[in-house]
Amino acid sequence: MNALFALGSNGSGQLGIGHQEDVSVPKPAHFHPEQPDSPVVMVAAGGNHTLLLNAAGQVFWSGDSATGACGLGPPTDVPVFQEIRLVQDGGGKIGNVSLIACTWEASFIVARDADGKNTRIYSFGVGTKGELGQGELLVRTPSATGFKDFPPANTEIVDLSACMGHAVVVLSNGDAYGWGNCRKGQAGAPEKIIYSPRRVEGLDFKVTRAVCAKESTAFFGEPASGHLAVLGADKWKLSSSKPAEVPHWADVGASWGNIYILGTDGALVGWGRDDHGQLPPPNLPELTKIAIGSEHVVAHAKGGDVLSWGWGEHGNCGPKVVNNDVKGRWNVIASSKYIPADSRIASIGAGCATSWVCITPR
Repeated sequence: MNALFALGSNGSGQLGIGHQEDVSVPKPAHFHPEQPDSPVVMVAAGGNHTLLLNAAGQVFWSGDSATGACGLGPPTDVPVFQEIRLVQDGGGKIGNVSLIACTWEASFIVARDADGKNTRIYSFGVGTKGELGQGELLVRTPSATGFKDFPPANTEIVDLSACMGHAVVVLSNGDAYGWGNCRKGQAGAPEKIIYSPRRVEGLDFKVTRAVCAKESTAFFGEPASGHLAVLGADKWKLSSSKPAEVPHWADVGASWGNIYILGTDGALVGWGRDDHGQLPPPNLPELTKIAIGSEHVVAHAKGGDVLSWGWGEHGNCGPKVVNNDVKGRWNVIASSKYIPADSRIASIGAGCATSWVCITPR
């Protein structure tokens, strides 16, 4: 049986655990009408809502649906996850979803076309500064609106990332496009609000991944290439203190004020803000997975423990905090040692002060 556990900020029911109280120990997420058979593979979080993507390409939502960022509802009295409704009855089917992302009050999904390629991208929710990517006139919609004439012909979307107010996609030809509130240069020059996808200029390598911080974006080349460009504000020295040598990476991520690189050797490199202990603490064990929240990190260690550190004000880093922080150390928020022998920790997630652990049968 698949099970999803959540902890952290829950004032809008965004954990989907049946109530609206913050929790500092993992609680099982509830699904209506029933738990899907397929395990959760991706978590995306806005300010007060959560989207889940499972391996079958279904999307589920919980949290504040008033913005439209959870689709067409309907809202429930009890906060639980339900499959998202994206088009009005008779409005056609969107198909298998492969990528999800959220700004503070908007959501994005990438779906496969009839040929199985990632060529369809949709947005829904609220975006007064171009976050929906649908031109200046569309600032609010609860139904999934498809991007017109994007991505360009003969390309597909290979990566999708968003932060507070901007979003970036990476295409199969190595180009990156951004939109939203990019007044700090998060999508390159000119620095301004971008209302529909604009190609990021000035990158001299093929991009394979992009991760969005609040005021900047990190663009990565092939994992072994060493290529990395950080565009946007140099707040927290995100561009000026980037590593001279970019390790061969297995995964990358960004919080509001940090960028992280998980090397293929299991070592974690991070730089940027550290006022709440967001940077990797010393003596971390070898890691196999990372999930980066707004101001905290969730990591799966090779030994089987799920670790968390950083700003833990809402319980998202576990119950042991000092001044709401987990600084210079980590908490174990879940462990393979304490789950049934026929199960395993399959994936982890992190959102706006929320943390997630998905357990599946072996």
